[in-house]
Amino acid sequence: VQLQASGGGLVQPGGSLRLSCVASGNIFSLGNMNWHRQAPGKQRELVAGITGRGPPNYADAVKGRFTMSKDNAKNTVYLQMNNLTAEDTGVYYCNGNIFYGWGPVKENTYWGQGTLVTVSS
Repeated sequence: VQLQASGGGLVQPGGSLRLSCVASGNIFSLGNMNWHRQAPGKQRELVAGITGRGPPNYADAVKGRFTMSKDNAKNTVYLQMNNLTAEDTGVYYCNGNIFYGWGPVKENTYWGQGTLVTVSS
């Protein structure tokens, strides 16, 4: 099982990016999924998360600008980021609980490799 994050890049302030995180392997289903980020010189922080079938939760710093969604059919989670600022610069990681395998289904927690987002003019 692997989580592969993509979609990062260089964007100007006020711009938008859409990150994707695809789970691959013998996936049964996605459980709780999260997006984290780590800015240069700072600790990793939770940005957004989806728990069960509830609505996404967001860090105060990104509320109203970021939208997290999950496509169970594609084993993919997304993070739509709008109105980006320099403070959003960092490496973005997805992680979550993945159910995999067959008879019986197993569960484990995985991290993606990170995708770099740079907001600069």
